[in-house]
Amino acid sequence: MQQYDAIVAGAGAAGSTAARLLAEEKGMRVLVIDRRSHIAGNCYDEADEHGVLIHKYGPHIFHTSDEDVYRFLSRFTEWHSFTHTVDASIDGRLVPVPFNLNSLQIVFEEQRAARIREKLVGKYGMEQRVPILTLMKEEDEDLRDAGRYVYDNIYLKYTMKQWGKKPEEIDPAVTARVPVVVTTKNAYFPADKYQGVPLHGFTAMFQKMLDFPGITVRLNTEAADLLSFDGGRICLKESGEAFQGLLVYTGALDELFGLRYGRLPYRTLRFAFEHYDMDSFQGRSVVNYTVSEDYTRITEYKYLTGQTVSGTTISKEYPAQYTGVDGEIPYYAIAGDDSLLLYGRYRALADRYANMRLLGRLAEFKYYNIDKIVGESVRMAEAAEKRSRES
Repeated sequence: MQQYDAIVAGAGAAGSTAARLLAEEKGMRVLVIDRRSHIAGNCYDEADEHGVLIHKYGPHIFHTSDEDVYRFLSRFTEWHSFTHTVDASIDGRLVPVPFNLNSLQIVFEEQRAARIREKLVGKYGMEQRVPILTLMKEEDEDLRDAGRYVYDNIYLKYTMKQWGKKPEEIDPAVTARVPVVVTTKNAYFPADKYQGVPLHGFTAMFQKMLDFPGITVRLNTEAADLLSFDGGRICLKESGEAFQGLLVYTGALDELFGLRYGRLPYRTLRFAFEHYDMDSFQGRSVVNYTVSEDYTRITEYKYLTGQTVSGTTISKEYPAQYTGVDGEIPYYAIAGDDSLLLYGRYRALADRYANMRLLGRLAEFKYYNIDKIVGESVRMAEAAEKRSRES
């Protein structure tokens, strides 16, 4: 193992980006390992038995206004570009979310919708994002009712399903960030210049990223298979020697240290895939079920990928508490005072190892969009090289 200058644990967006930069720009010999049998992490996509390109771990859409991130990823893929939109299913009607001026016209009768629209535009102005908590505190009855409608029908029950919470357990500070958008545009990511998915899939993009002479990939391999951690030294199990290179760890930090202090809390997701011999199931990529049903959303993949294929495949998304049993995946960190303190204890253990860097949503116990984690990987690689020169 000493023939490698760096070991990257995890071949998802964080690890693949870091590996490419360390190998290509810093001249390091990099070993990438992953516990799964494939690269690309949760972005992994593949053709199902019907030839439909699906996202096995749930839908992923790239969106950014970061020119540097877009140019970097564009080295490894062309893009199927589109403006992502989402509808919520409410009482049998499809309502654009985030809730906007078009949504008003669907859920309120014509005259009342026009009156609320006039008040929203007059008080806040076009293209503004107004937190629903602000609307719910308005003196004006129409504005209060609009905020209450969004809270009850789009936010409250959806959040209860997604996070497994009771209404009284939902933090008002989170509610305050949920907007009504004063616009007639239905874009889900209106501020982002670039939106879409890799033309030939995320897996193909990351395969090309990792296809570099300085990079070796080993799948079905855990960090614990190769390395041990003791007394501030990262040791190679096969020889017992201290590993002198850089370790970039993107996996679950509590698992790296054997759940020493207990398991960090996450929400997991179960995906039920269904195929239909029809051109379209729902006529759009994503429908959120904010009030009814046990699942939180249905994704129809051909609308994400732009693929032309006979039949269509959907997935239904069921949230649950992560328990760590085989087959479960920790998706969303449950950040609270207790869990952040627990993470801090694990972070203190990791900080004892001067040549280890933590990168990504599991290692850092926080959520990242794809563009943000690519940007973080760039900064990590630059910082790692700087420390290497200084040492």
